[in-house]
Amino acid sequence: MNILIMGPAGSGKGTMSEKILELYDIPHISTGDMLRENVRNNTELGIKAKEYMDAGHLVPDDVINAMVEKRLQEPDCEKGYLLDGYPRTLVQAETFAEISDRVQKPIEAVIALEVGFEELEKRITGRRICPKCGAIYHVNGHMGNKYGYCDVCGTELVQRRDDTVEQLKVRMDEYEASTKPVIDYYSGKGLVHKIDASVPADEVFAQVKEVLGKVA
Repeated sequence: MNILIMGPAGSGKGTMSEKILELYDIPHISTGDMLRENVRNNTELGIKAKEYMDAGHLVPDDVINAMVEKRLQEPDCEKGYLLDGYPRTLVQAETFAEISDRVQKPIEAVIALEVGFEELEKRITGRRICPKCGAIYHVNGHMGNKYGYCDVCGTELVQRRDDTVEQLKVRMDEYEASTKPVIDYYSGKGLVHKIDASVPADEVFAQVKEVLGKVA
């Protein structure tokens, strides 16, 4: 199963991705992970990417696209893949269509998680993280057995500097400008499945599972 998951910050992409990976036993492919791995391993593409990153520039599409194409041809993608964070723009989506056709692994389903701004605001501003191990908590949910401290390592929880209403508005504007056209592009191909992600995670996954069950 070749899947693309999309949604704004706070829509639950991470949670849904984990559940999808477990269900289909496929690899999770994100540009961030690919960049870090290529840079860490000093691959040819990683060296190119690092030059841009060190100079404070965005890594250009041609480098990202080449990384994605190479990643899709690795053995663990034989049964499929879950793409997250790519393609981010219409240009990337059009290029990826060529790449996926070339390696014979075209997108089969696009999961679009939809959540209203007010709900996203509650999720984002109430989120707390452990600065040491990265575990995530929420003021309206579980805040650690010792309130405000991580259950895993005992470190005091903090709020990320960008988990604010102002930054959420910026992210949503970016999402509307760049990502919505990508969803429209895949909608034109009949691949988009819109999911109400404002409900509890179990209910969200029930929707996802039903959709993917019909596609598989």
